[in-house]
Amino acid sequence: MLADTSKRLQTYELTIRELNEEDIDKLHELSVAVRWPHRPNDWKLLLSLGGKGFVGCDPIGRIVASAMWFPYGDDFVTIGMLITSPKLQTLGAGRWLMKHVMRECSGRHVLLNSTKAAYRLYESLSFRPIHKIYQHQGIATPSVGVPAPADTQIRDMEADDLESILALDFKAFGLNRSNVINTILEHATGTVLVRSGSIEGFSFCRKFGRGQVVGPIVATNNDDAIALTAPHVSRHSGTFLRVDTSQQTGTFKDYLIRSGLAEYDTVTTMTNDQFEPHQGDVTCYALASQALS
Repeated sequence: MLADTSKRLQTYELTIRELNEEDIDKLHELSVAVRWPHRPNDWKLLLSLGGKGFVGCDPIGRIVASAMWFPYGDDFVTIGMLITSPKLQTLGAGRWLMKHVMRECSGRHVLLNSTKAAYRLYESLSFRPIHKIYQHQGIATPSVGVPAPADTQIRDMEADDLESILALDFKAFGLNRSNVINTILEHATGTVLVRSGSIEGFSFCRKFGRGQVVGPIVATNNDDAIALTAPHVSRHSGTFLRVDTSQQTGTFKDYLIRSGLAEYDTVTTMTNDQFEPHQGDVTCYALASQALS
């Protein structure tokens, strides 16, 4: 049961309650107000993943703030979709919502991707930075001559590939994200890289915001990641495409820029303890989404 369900922000009275699917249209209005690209279907997808959340409402029931969290098992959670309407952003609404979210996430490892505007808030709540995420987006322009690496095959995903994809995602992220992968696949097309008969990388592409987003992309090296991304760039040539990557430099980032996806913005991956995404021989080159990592 929620405690501390109302708060006065100067002359503004705010109440908090649990977020539900009936709120989607109002949540969409909120995200539009702060120029986030999420469509109603993007909010619906987040809820279908088992995401939980709170909304802050004004005295006549309008949603003016939101925050969500996404459990992975019993000991890990990601936090995202912390939004406050512009008129409340300096009045402590975000901090109040985070107080309730952190109470729900108590005892778990927490990972989040912070916008520039929210960074100081998260820092004051004892989150520390891990690395940057670079948001690349633009009108896709296929690069000429992106051959598959030697001795590999790039093909569309098949149903029998799922077990290998889940195993690769676990190696790249260090957590079981089968619920995320399975749910996103209901809305995405998939590409896999096969080497010596084994799947060694994959990428998904789905509708999001202004166009399409490519992610997650999981691969062992830059060349493989490029080869996994190229089919989606070609398929959506001339339309809006987005990739959120942790690659600060290198040939994969160069490829995105060459393909019309300029660096648009950055967020900072942060954690509340010593947890870090798995660093091994398989890398997550692009996020599923900033809310999910």
